[in-house]
Amino acid sequence: MVDKILKKVHPGFWVPTLYFAEGLPFVTINIVSVLMYKAMKISDARITFFTTLVLLPWTLKPLWGPLLEMFKTKKYFVIATQFIGGISFGLLALSLNLHNFFGYSIALLAIIAFNGATHDIAADGVYINALTEKEQAKYVGWQGAFYNLAKVFCQGAFVFVAGNLEKSVGIVPAWMIVMGIFGSILVALSLYHSKMLPVGGATEGVKSVREAFSTFTDVVKTFFEKKYIAWGITFIILYRFAEGQAMKIVLLFLRADRASGGLGLETSQIGIIYGIFPPAAFILGSILAGYFVAKRGLKKSLFVLCCFFNIPFAVYAYLAFTVPSSLYTIGTAVVFEFFGYGFGFVGLTLYMMQQIAPGKYKMAHYAFATGVMNLGLMIPSALSGLISDYLGYRNFFLWVMVSTIPSFLVVLLVPFRKIEDKPVPEEIPEQA
Repeated sequence: MVDKILKKVHPGFWVPTLYFAEGLPFVTINIVSVLMYKAMKISDARITFFTTLVLLPWTLKPLWGPLLEMFKTKKYFVIATQFIGGISFGLLALSLNLHNFFGYSIALLAIIAFNGATHDIAADGVYINALTEKEQAKYVGWQGAFYNLAKVFCQGAFVFVAGNLEKSVGIVPAWMIVMGIFGSILVALSLYHSKMLPVGGATEGVKSVREAFSTFTDVVKTFFEKKYIAWGITFIILYRFAEGQAMKIVLLFLRADRASGGLGLETSQIGIIYGIFPPAAFILGSILAGYFVAKRGLKKSLFVLCCFFNIPFAVYAYLAFTVPSSLYTIGTAVVFEFFGYGFGFVGLTLYMMQQIAPGKYKMAHYAFATGVMNLGLMIPSALSGLISDYLGYRNFFLWVMVSTIPSFLVVLLVPFRKIEDKPVPEEIPEQA
């Protein structure tokens, strides 16, 4: 009876919240923690090294992704990891008041990262298994919108809140409050999803270590046996190549003083810029792209999506050369870039879902694809600081535009395999 009720839950009631929960931990570690440690006077070298190191679980998650195909249900792992993530954020908040807070907080961020990467595998498994290919295209805009809404929510609204709290209650209490709120959000979402989330498929379970090893080996083998997989991996890496160059430098550019070529904004001003209109533009772009692809099909839409994704990075070159002082001008440029980013990101997401994931191990193979994507993003991101220091902000953002060329080439050349759109399978009785 419960399963029949769950089947009737409209995807609009769980897709947005599921992907908001997926985005929150990653953004907190990748962006918000950098600003937190900077406020606490940790050196740049330690901040960049350790906050990058703890992101590794998102790249390495294919190593344990197949294990989630062997036990329980996808829903079980989603709920468990959201609850554990919420508790971990609460412990992180408490650790900030300790004498040796940096070591403890980094250890907790590592736990949050491993837990968050595991959550992503299960969440994507629910989405892929519960929806048909047409439904995936229809709701992928909502998926991408709310994943990145978490990004802007954290680095926009809550960075602004933290910046103001620093002035009223102090730096440490301010960030304790913000991290505590993040934890409360995840716990609340775990309770919500326990009622609203479809099961997303279950396994019969493995009965021995030998069987588990055999299943794991089969998952890896079948991934690399997929038709056009070499092209697929190349596409996944190159589609975001320019973004990987720009993503961390943009924030540093906004924060850097004007004497060094930056825009000289305060932390609270950055929070204002990212807090309202960019997320709205991103959501609009993502949703429109979802319906655009659902009508035309991914293959016919991909070049247009690539244009929307890459061309708007030109706004940062414009800002670097004009160095405007008006927040309205800067904010308008960021809104334009976010709309294009939201529209274009749909192309990569759907490609992984429809060209990489289909088969016997949808969840694990999608995890492989996203792991490759994160690795492809981390490498240019890690090198971007050296390139920016060498070129300066103006020439660096021109270099970013040059870096878009590989993504256009791979979009034009990548082959597609035909995937049959099958109806949603019957839900398996819940084991969680």
